[in-house]
Amino acid sequence: MHTFRTFIAIEIPAETRRQIGAYVDQLRARFPDVGASWSREDNLHLTLQFLGDVEVSRIEALSEVCVSAAHQVAPFELLTSGCGTFPPQGKAKVLWIGVRYAGVPPAASPEPSPSAMSAKREAIPTAGEDPLLSLQAAIEDACAAVGFAREARPYHPHLTIARIREAKESRDLAQHHRQTDFAAKAFVVSEVVLFRSELSSKGSTHTPLSRCSLR
Repeated sequence: MHTFRTFIAIEIPAETRRQIGAYVDQLRARFPDVGASWSREDNLHLTLQFLGDVEVSRIEALSEVCVSAAHQVAPFELLTSGCGTFPPQGKAKVLWIGVRYAGVPPAASPEPSPSAMSAKREAIPTAGEDPLLSLQAAIEDACAAVGFAREARPYHPHLTIARIREAKESRDLAQHHRQTDFAAKAFVVSEVVLFRSELSSKGSTHTPLSRCSLR
C-alpha cells in the first residue's frame, strides 16, 4: 500500500519566516550546547490538521474536502504573538512562537487576578468569532467526515521552532525563550495547503499536494 505522510497547514510568508529564522539563529548562538532539532526556516508552517500516512488513492478526495472546508471562511489576518514551550513549565520539550487572529487581544499575564481571569474567560472567542478557529474546525470536521481521526487535544495554534533532545542547559534556553517579547508580524491568510512530508536524515521536506483558496 503506497502512502503519503500528510498534513494540512497555512503557509507562512517568506518575510515572517526570515524574522523567525533570525531569532532561531540568535538562540542557537546564545545556547550552543543545547541538544535540539531546530526547525528550518523554509519548513515553518501553521498546522491545522495532521493526518499521518494516507493512501495515495485518497489524496484527491482529501483535496476536495479541503476545498469545501476552506470555502467556509473568508481571508483574514494573523499575527505572530508570544513565545512558549510544551509543556508550559518544567523541562521543555518543544519551543514555539504563538499565532493568533489579529482581532483577538494578547493573552493575559501568567498570574492574572481573579477578576482578570473572569474577564479573560468572557473574552475568549468562539470559532464563529475567530476565523482561524473556524477554519481549523471546518478542516477537522471535513476530514472526520471522510474517516480521519479528530485531535484529542484542543487546538493550540503555534509555530514549532525547536524540539529539545537533551536536557543540558535546556532550562536556561526555555526560560529565556518564554520571556522573549517576540515582535509581532502580521500576514494575511488566503489559502490552506495539503502537504506531503518526507522524512530523511537531513530533516523533513514538505511538498504541496494541493492549494485550497478561502472564500
